Amino acid sequence: MRVALLGCGTVGSEVVRLLHSQSADLAARIGAPLEIAGIAVRRIGRDRGELPVDPAVFTADPFDLVKRDDIDVVVECVGGIEPARSWLVEALRAGKSVVTANKALLAEDGGTLHDAAAQGGGDLYYEAAVAGAIPLLRPLRESLHGDRVTQVTGIVNGTTNFILSAMGATGAGFAEALAEATDLGYAEADPTADVEGFDAAAKAAILASLAFHTRVGAADVHREGITEVTAADVASAKAMGCTIKLLCIAARGTAADGGETVSVRVHPAMIPLSHPLASVGDAFNAVFVEAEAAGQLMFYGPGAGGAPTASAVLGDVVAVSRNRLAGVRAASESAYADLAVRPMGEALTRYHISLDVTDRPGVLAAVAGVFAEHGVSIATVRQGAAGSGVAGRDEDADLVIVTHVAPDAALAATVQALRGLDAVRSVASVLRVEGSA
Repeated sequence: MRVALLGCGTVGSEVVRLLHSQSADLAARIGAPLEIAGIAVRRIGRDRGELPVDPAVFTADPFDLVKRDDIDVVVECVGGIEPARSWLVEALRAGKSVVTANKALLAEDGGTLHDAAAQGGGDLYYEAAVAGAIPLLRPLRESLHGDRVTQVTGIVNGTTNFILSAMGATGAGFAEALAEATDLGYAEADPTADVEGFDAAAKAAILASLAFHTRVGAADVHREGITEVTAADVASAKAMGCTIKLLCIAARGTAADGGETVSVRVHPAMIPLSHPLASVGDAFNAVFVEAEAAGQLMFYGPGAGGAPTASAVLGDVVAVSRNRLAGVRAASESAYADLAVRPMGEALTRYHISLDVTDRPGVLAAVAGVFAEHGVSIATVRQGAAGSGVAGRDEDADLVIVTHVAPDAALAATVQALRGLDAVRSVASVLRVEGSA
């Protein structure tokens, strides 16, 4: 089986090393040896260390490589939308099987890739696109096809999980925890994709598409990052017996007309310490799947890194290679349900709201009246000691309110109204609460 590799960076070079070191075992599992027939790179002369390949296999022309008649499998480790999309569409339409770790492309335009695979008759596998080495997408795509998945909740970005874990362990603020993550190599020089939730949102779209048999794109995902999470939020979560995680949540729902919908969102949230995801620390990933017959399932492990991601890539290479040798194709994309994506305003959630208020009689009643006006029920209220520590505000008090479940739009409108209340000096923070806290 002749393999074309697009990209030879952190993941691509690990794919080469693993393919070489495990060549005998891989050949036995597939029924034929794997051979790297070409590696497309931007700069051929770049120092890539001691890779176990003939330098003659490197090329700067990926289009020519994927068009070659002798290529069976194309492995893409470049990332980004273009030109990766054009390369893979070309390969798939030509009947080649494709293995990719490109979460951004799959979330942005996965439908085009699936259509091209159907047209050419090859396989499209992408286990490494979500949660690194954790076997997650294959179970959703195959093992749970006899069941009905109701919700998928996950921690799918290791950088943000490390930052939030560090804030919880040390009491540090966001900036300090980000600096530590950068020093240790967990955060990129430009961490925007991670800390603003773009990476997690792409993965959420892929998970929702598989779990609910519906094409869900990145634009369908409500996204919020963790840059506004403060040390005070973390302390408040601890006081409630909770921790804060950046969650991706994809869930079935019901529209007003009774039809089924799916909501997909990524945002920081408080979850109770009793929740299985609460103990997932450092840069690890975990995904909690709920299904009608199987019940609750959890997938856990390292979610990033060259070797773990390469492990998932090679697992896909073995699968598509065996299919080609057998002359069969894996099950095609399952998007038959075509559920409507529910707007974030209709998603049912809970809020944790911290208010800086004037410490005088009648304030709590006024605040409660705003909640009642918007149809939001209060679950708990906690009042801090008078005096916020802010100069000139000796008559301040802190109110921490946790709501019952309500539509997100009603909760957001409540917060907006609170900001206009005379007795409320400021809305210090707003966080959603998930789980059974």
